[in-house]
Parts: sequence; C-alpha cells; structure tokens
Amino acid sequence: MSAAVAIVGAGVSGLTAALSLARRGFDVDIVEQAAVLTEVGAGLQLSPNASRILIELGLQNELEAVWTEPDAITLVDGKSLRLLARVASGRFARERWRAPYGVLHRASLQRILLTAVAAEPRCRLHLGHRIDGDAEQAIPAVTGRTPALAVGADGIWSRLRTAVPDAGTVQFSGNVAWRMTVTRDAAAGLLLPDRVTAFLGARAHLVAYPLREIDGFNLVAIIEGDETDSVWVGKDSEGRRRDYLEAFSGWNTGLQTMLKKADAPTYWPLCTVTDGAWQDGRKTVLIGDAAHAMTPFAAQGAAMAIEDAYELAACLVGSSNIGEALGAFEATRRPRIAQVRRRAAFNRFAYHARGPFRLGRDIVLSMKSPEALAADFDWLYGYGAPER
Repeated sequence: MSAAVAIVGAGVSGLTAALSLARRGFDVDIVEQAAVLTEVGAGLQLSPNASRILIELGLQNELEAVWTEPDAITLVDGKSLRLLARVASGRFARERWRAPYGVLHRASLQRILLTAVAAEPRCRLHLGHRIDGDAEQAIPAVTGRTPALAVGADGIWSRLRTAVPDAGTVQFSGNVAWRMTVTRDAAAGLLLPDRVTAFLGARAHLVAYPLREIDGFNLVAIIEGDETDSVWVGKDSEGRRRDYLEAFSGWNTGLQTMLKKADAPTYWPLCTVTDGAWQDGRKTVLIGDAAHAMTPFAAQGAAMAIEDAYELAACLVGSSNIGEALGAFEATRRPRIAQVRRRAAFNRFAYHARGPFRLGRDIVLSMKSPEALAADFDWLYGYGAPER
C-alpha cells in the first residue's frame, strides 16, 4: 500500500500514527477539530513499551530533555504510609526492558510529537476542521484528496467510530479521576522526586510522580463515584470536591492536607469502550481510546495508543490489500489489549481492596522478592524489546 492516509484526531495516538506512517513512506493528512492544539490533563507515564516506540521514531533527545526517569515505582499504604512494594526503574528499566520509564507533562509530549510532524514532509496538519456525517465525503473536502484509509484517533468520544459497524460503545466505569498538581514545597515530606508512588486505600487510590517542567508533582486521585455528565474535559465543583476529599478522610493527615491545597483539581468521569469491532474490513480503522478506551489502573492508556499507531503502520507496509492489513492489525492487537485490560481490572480490585482482601494483598506483596515483582512486568514493559 502506498496511498494517502487520513487520520482524524491530533492527540498522542494520531500524531504517533502520522509519524509512524510517514517514516514508512505514506502520505498523511491529520484532521483535528481544535483550531489550536492544547493538551488537557497534566502528567503522563511512558513505560518502556511506549518509550521504545517513540525512541524508534527519533524522539529520544527531545524526551530526555523534559522527562524524569524515576528510580522506582512504589505501592504505599495511604493511611500508615507503610511501603508495600517497590519495583526498580531508572537504570534498571533501561537494562531489563531495554527502554526507559519516563514521566512528563502531557503538553510536553504533545509539543514534541507536533514538532516532529510539522518537520515531516509527508505529513499535513489541518486544524479547525470537524468531521461530521459521512467521513468518506467530509475528509476529502478538508484535505483535497481521497485517502485509501481513514484512521480514527479521535478519542473516547470518537465520531469516526460510527463508520465501523458493530464498534464498541462508551460506558461509565464506576470511577472518577481527580487530576491536579502540587508544588515541591507542598509535597515536602510526603512525596519523593525520584519515584512514582501509588498510595492505596479502601475506596480510592492516589498516584503521584514528579513533573520536571513545573518543579512539582502530578497527582491523580481515583475514587469510586457516581456517573456524571458525558464529558472528557475536566470540570470542578464544590460538591464534587467534597466527595473526593471524603474518600480520603481516613488517610494520612499529611496527604489529606496536601490534597486540599492542590492546584486547580478537576474531576474526570472515567469511561471505557466496550469490546467491539475496530475496523470495517475496507478503509476505516480505530486506534487508541477510540477503539478500546480502558481505565487507568495499569497506567497504559497512552502506551496502548502508541503501540496501536506503530503496529498499524507495520501492518500496512508492503500490503496490497487494505482489508487484509486491517484484519492483521486487529488480530495482532486484540490479545495484547485484552491482557492489559485484565491487568487494569486486577489492579482496580487490589488497589481498592478492603477488609481481609486488603490484608491478603499486603501479605502477598510482602512475600514477593524485587526480582519477582519486576518479572510481573516483563510481558508489559518488555513488549517489542530485543532479547536480553
């Protein structure tokens, strides 16, 4: 296949797909409804399975200029602050999984990808254009050429999903995420700048990691909650804020104070996409959240989108039949996505465990050696790595 490809959506998945396709010789149009690209949210974890792909695309120097490579990923009791488990990262990640584990601001990754796309002669970016109705007619009206393939990288509320028969549908997960940042001073004595920390509790958990760009920390507090408006843009309200602070009421008092002082917390209903078709067997395919949005309990949403983008380009190279290439892509990715979904579901149960289940979790974690804990991530972080 050596024809034009149109990508709807200029987020992480869309821009990564554009680079992956262009580097393999495809001409790419990226259509984005926003007139100016701004990334919502704050922090992002790039595990080795994702960073390996971005490095392959030539972005290593740009990433290393802005990210932090934590020395460890830890699980901590949210009430007692007792260390439950520690997985080495930093140099260990580079050696074991053959790629770094980095944390950075989402806006930084967006800027890096956008700069690379702008410098790629095979890519054309069309901002301020919304694809409604029949995509086969709407896309050429914007780009001036008819693509051989349309890629839906337009997120959980994908409009291109309607072009794929039997595609999944959006559903509320039963959890709400609060995203915010805190200064280094506000986190003093509670958060360490050399690690990713997940604090665990009965109804909620809190993930914290450093953001070099703001000289502070990104916080994501996930609580069990009621369904809210169908939005993906963060909101805030006093009523909602009381709900999330109540979820941490039995926690360490220092953590509670830090959460109260956090900068501009916003809540995000966590939705998923049910299992359904990802492609139409002809000329439309969904990737990332548009195809299989999942809960963030395994911190793999962006990573799976990056993997999708790279694998799609690999399946299309040298193929003379788009339908067959799309079938191969879906067959390759489905088992992987299903495995990550299972890990996320397990983490959800473990992180919010109560009563005897919580005690059992802590006992099992205490019995695992550092080597055994690291080995649990080999299938995930070592994806695509050369043999050690």
